[in-house]
Amino acid sequence: MDASPTPLWHKEVQLKRNEFLKVRGSVDTNIYYVRRGSLRIFIEDEWEEHTIRFGYAGSFLVALDSFIQETPSEFYIQAIKGCAISVMQKSRFLEFMESDALHARLWNSIKDQLLCDQLEREIDLLTASPLERYKRVFARSPQLFQEIPSKYIAAYLRMTPETLSRIKASAK
Repeated sequence: MDASPTPLWHKEVQLKRNEFLKVRGSVDTNIYYVRRGSLRIFIEDEWEEHTIRFGYAGSFLVALDSFIQETPSEFYIQAIKGCAISVMQKSRFLEFMESDALHARLWNSIKDQLLCDQLEREIDLLTASPLERYKRVFARSPQLFQEIPSKYIAAYLRMTPETLSRIKASAK
């Protein structure tokens, strides 16, 4: 009797608004696929939260540092809106990636894109004006502005919600 293949996604998770998928200090080696809703990945210091990334329907999320190193992460992953999320364990993911050269190339391409996106974000935060940051993020991810509340986008862009509101009004 042949064994059936193991499904890639081993479970579904439902989160309510403001619930956490992951908290700081935890090891999380899962990959998440957002089927419905939106989330944010952030860190916090003693003064404020710093939004690193968003996830919404059709996107993947991972606490990449913990996923790669299998160590506790400083990241939180929190639902902004109610979510339905598929979960894949790292062992299943690696098994899938190693099963085919095309899968391995795909994973390398995804990592390369993540790295380039992060470098572009760092350059934006260090060198670009608030208006330029807004325009670049809008050009890269227009869906972000439909899925994520402005207060979180403002935090991501390192500006106040009022500044973001003025920029949005002037950019129309």
